Amino acid sequence: MDYKFLKSGTDVRGIASDLGGKAVELTDKAVYDIMAAFAVWCVNKFSKPANELKIALGHDSRITADRIATAAKSALTAAGITVLDCGLASTPAMFMTTVDLDTDAAVQITASHHPFDRNGLKFFIPSGGLEGSDIADILSLASNEEELISENKGEVLPTDYMTDYAARLRDMIIREVNKGDKPLQNYHIVVDAGNGVGGFYANNVLAPLGADISGSQFLNPDGMFPNHIPNPENLEAINSICAAVKANNADFGVIFDTDVDRAGCVDGDGVEINRNRLIAIAAYIALGGNKGGTIVTDSVTSDGLKKYIEGDLGGKHYRYRRGYKNVINKAIELCEKGIDCPLAIETSGHAALRENYFLDDGAYLATKIIIELARGTDIKALLSTMDMPAEEGEYRFNITDPDFKTYGENVIAELEKFAALNPDYKIADDNREGIRVSTKQGWFLLRLSVHDPVMPMNFESNEIGGIEIMKNELCAFFKKFDALEIPKSF
Repeated sequence: MDYKFLKSGTDVRGIASDLGGKAVELTDKAVYDIMAAFAVWCVNKFSKPANELKIALGHDSRITADRIATAAKSALTAAGITVLDCGLASTPAMFMTTVDLDTDAAVQITASHHPFDRNGLKFFIPSGGLEGSDIADILSLASNEEELISENKGEVLPTDYMTDYAARLRDMIIREVNKGDKPLQNYHIVVDAGNGVGGFYANNVLAPLGADISGSQFLNPDGMFPNHIPNPENLEAINSICAAVKANNADFGVIFDTDVDRAGCVDGDGVEINRNRLIAIAAYIALGGNKGGTIVTDSVTSDGLKKYIEGDLGGKHYRYRRGYKNVINKAIELCEKGIDCPLAIETSGHAALRENYFLDDGAYLATKIIIELARGTDIKALLSTMDMPAEEGEYRFNITDPDFKTYGENVIAELEKFAALNPDYKIADDNREGIRVSTKQGWFLLRLSVHDPVMPMNFESNEIGGIEIMKNELCAFFKKFDALEIPKSF
């Protein structure tokens, strides 16, 4: 069986339940083969016998978690590996087992914010999450059914690491706020876990520190996600937490995705702190002890954010490619070159602070922001000086040419020529993905998806109606490309 189709960037993902009406891809055999291959990969990576390896295993709230965990444990123990079974856990906590529990590796069963019938595997070693090339190697081994069988099966040790992980966050708040052991007793904070893993944050982090968490919602794990998509970028989800903050007259709100590697926030007026505004507050925190430091973001961040980071905060803004792993890897690379880079963050909410192993951890970011709140920082005032666009939008052009990468790269090259001939256009000098162009109204960015035959195009305008003006100027250009499907809304 060729499992390469299950590769999704730096993860393994596929359909894991037939309840959505689709055939199961992540079968028991697929999981077994992939985890058996991971055992082989670890033995080769660490030059260590399988019976000396210790691997942590956790899962989010998805309906197929137990089934997949059983197959995963079977493969690992067959190789003689000791498995720390962490049960329901956040993805960042699974990485932290390599720090606190000295595991050789960790695996999280999750498909992030994707629909209930999906699931997947995310892999960590002490240096961080695996790269896409590592996943390709593991799936190649799995496709060949590479496996280690030990005479002595490995143990499965039930491990309650989430209790330790929550204690780590509580201790951080107590230490950094420095107002006793109940530093949140005067604050009302609402948490929306979207029926994922994040309910622990309200019950085991905030409440023991004195916070009023009444009005918190969807804290109970439910892999069918009956209330809203567990995604801080989803409009229904963010509207739900905003409404909860206002209805409960709370001081602050936090919303997590399913496995808590992303977060969004809401201020006391019920206004979302997401995307560029979330990056702004994270940059403020990261630059607090790193004056003049560099903040790495993805390519679709706003002009107002760049002005805020470099003007108001005195930092440097480095726009890079989409993909949280791309952003994190670039920040690590810059640090290795001697450039002070305390934060890598994507507009989707993946935020990785250098002080926290460059781990994208929604609970850690929320904790850092709540520490500022408890210290008396006026978060609304802090963000008030950042220019916000009047309009923003994204359109996706499908490419029908079989060689979509070459075709897409040609479209970008032609758009660059087109933009260069327009005196009202200015091609960005700090663009590192696709082509970004400033116009009289704002800016647009056309880029090529890494894995799919799609060209996303983002717009921001400083005036109402500006996006429509930019679209009208570009329509004739795009009509020249027969293998490019122009969206109906464009």
